[in-house]
Amino acid sequence: MSNLIKLLIRYSFFILFLLFELICFFLIVQNNHYQRSSFLNLFYETSGSIQNRYAAITEYLNLKNINKELAEENARLKISALESKMKLFGENYLINDTLFKQKYVYITCKIINNSVNKSSNYITLDKGALNGIEPEMGVIGPNGIIGIVKHVSPNFSTVVSVLHTNFRASAKVKNTGFFGSCYWDGNHYQTGIVEDIPSHIKIKRGDTIITTGYSTVFPENINIGTVLSFELPPEKNFYTVKIQFTQDYKNINYVYVVKNLLKEEIKELEKLTEEQ
Repeated sequence: MSNLIKLLIRYSFFILFLLFELICFFLIVQNNHYQRSSFLNLFYETSGSIQNRYAAITEYLNLKNINKELAEENARLKISALESKMKLFGENYLINDTLFKQKYVYITCKIINNSVNKSSNYITLDKGALNGIEPEMGVIGPNGIIGIVKHVSPNFSTVVSVLHTNFRASAKVKNTGFFGSCYWDGNHYQTGIVEDIPSHIKIKRGDTIITTGYSTVFPENINIGTVLSFELPPEKNFYTVKIQFTQDYKNINYVYVVKNLLKEEIKELEKLTEEQ
């Protein structure tokens, strides 16, 4: 306390000077219209600038929560969409969806680890068995397929990325319906290969490649890529098509794990068929 008093006494003249300056400034602004207007304009401009900066910083800090909320909302929309249901009675439709059976549900996950520069790339998700995730479930992103769940722990799961040389997906040309097999050739992370597209169909640069829905992993019509080029190998009847992936695998944060509610029924039936 004594040190504070000594400090005040030492700088008493300077403190009084500042006090008189503030009083003079207040009297000038209070009693002169022009100075008062100028001061208020400056105050409001400075205050507005500070508030804008604060709002920008707050908005940036909230992006994580905003992205998470958007991903969860997208999952809810995917679940409610007709593409996630199967028709029970032909081409009939009812508004209350009594003629549809839910086929897919989507679990929103955040990527906590990802690689793109290896020959066998994996992705780690922040959810696992406690959230209903199981091996062999498909994973899709905002712009295309991501991979297939490989291993699951109670709270986490790993995914075989599309950028894995052992990954395969059934794919088709959107405007023709002819299908083949899509895989990554281990080269650039933005490009892949589709094989077994018949040579008699018309195909051109820019055509869209999508999932067929033939497996229990991915729903039908999920984007995979667009055609960059294609060639017909000598003495072959099928094109080798080079595609550019629609999903940027270096720029993904949230994904959706796809749960096929009819998977076990389909597998049991196919197993019985194969045994006969």
